[in-house]
Order: sequence, then structure tokens, then C-alpha cells
Amino acid sequence: MARITKKRKAANQKVDPTKLYSLDEAMGLIKEVSTTKFDASVDVHVALGVDPRKADQAIRGTVSLPNGTGKSKRVLVFCTPDKEKEALDAGADHVGLDDYIQKVTGGWTDIDVVIAMPQVMAKVGRIGRTLGPRGLMPNPKTGTVTADVAAAVKEVKGGKIAFRVDKYGIIHSSIGRISFDANKLTENANELLSTLMKMKPSSAKGTYVKSVTVASTMSPGIKVDARSIK
Repeated sequence: MARITKKRKAANQKVDPTKLYSLDEAMGLIKEVSTTKFDASVDVHVALGVDPRKADQAIRGTVSLPNGTGKSKRVLVFCTPDKEKEALDAGADHVGLDDYIQKVTGGWTDIDVVIAMPQVMAKVGRIGRTLGPRGLMPNPKTGTVTADVAAAVKEVKGGKIAFRVDKYGIIHSSIGRISFDANKLTENANELLSTLMKMKPSSAKGTYVKSVTVASTMSPGIKVDARSIK
């Protein structure tokens, strides 16, 4: 069993595991209890009362965080030659088609987001077994299959993130870094959570948002009162 450090013990003592904190309180506290020397990610975990096996309850979508993510996303764009310059000018890190399909087939996945034009999806589909399990497969629902690749790249670079419910009905998403001001973390978290609220399926019965927890890398989890979401 791993030994708990003094810093982690002190951090644990600051968090009341029986209390539901407001979103503002949680984001102020998360900065206090961070024990890492690096700029840790701040993550939100939302347990939803949905059955992900049902198509209409398999929650997935995108949200543009008002203060960005604090991390530069590496973007690969699959497009026709006439759109390559537009994608590069918009900030894409990698642009092409056959050459990158071959590269991914060889095992390369050093990217965070993949965007593709509808015209090339037949080719991109061939590498679905590699991209799919890593959450990289382009999808119209997340705006990553589009003819306007330049706009899609700008959105991703500007703080647009994709989310999807896992098989346990939980959404896991990074909403910033520990170096962010607490109010910026609150704004980002609220944007994600309010978006999820609006996506409640009509077929979902009972409590929709079962729990909300925020945590940074190697910090204790802080439970959030869902009623504090604006």
C-alpha cells in the first residue's frame, strides 16, 4: 500500500468528505489542497442517472470553455489538398490524408484531436480501430467531421472540448489547470455542467445528476452540490 505523504495528509484534512461544497467553494479549495509541483490538471467527474447502453442516453457532445483548458491541443486534420493551407493557417499541427492514415496505421497517435472533412471519412474509417478506443475518431456530433476545417481547428485551439459518458454513466473532463484563478475554474466548470444539464434525455428516469466531484492531479476529491450550478 502506497504511503501517504505529509502534504497529502494535510490536504485530506482540509476537505470534509461528508460536505457538499458550492462550485465556488470547491474551486477555491482545490487550489489550497493541490500538492503537485507541476501545473496539475483540474478535472470534473459527473455521475449521471443514465443508461449508456441506450442510444438516446449515451451522452456526448462538446462545450467551449470560456477560459480555455490551459493546455495546447495537438490537432490532426484529414482533408483534401485544397483545404490544407486553411487548416494550417488556423493552427492545425498536422494536415494531410494518405500519409497520415499510413502513419496512424503504423501506431502513431501523438495527437489530442482529429478533425476530418466528410469527403475523406471513407478513408479515415479504415483506421477507426486505432482512433476509436483512444477517443480520437472524428464525429459529426462533436463537430470534428466538417467541411469548414479551419473553423473547427480554431474552436479546438480556443478551448472547445469534447466529452462522452463512459460505460458506468460518468463524464470525466479536464476544465483547466491549477494555476488558473478560482473564478476562471468556476466559470469553466459551470459551462460544462450547465451544458450537461440541458442534455438530460427525456427517457432518463430518477435523479439525472447523481454526483459531481472535482479534483486535481493527486489531490483529494471535493464533492459539489449540484444545486450550485448556474
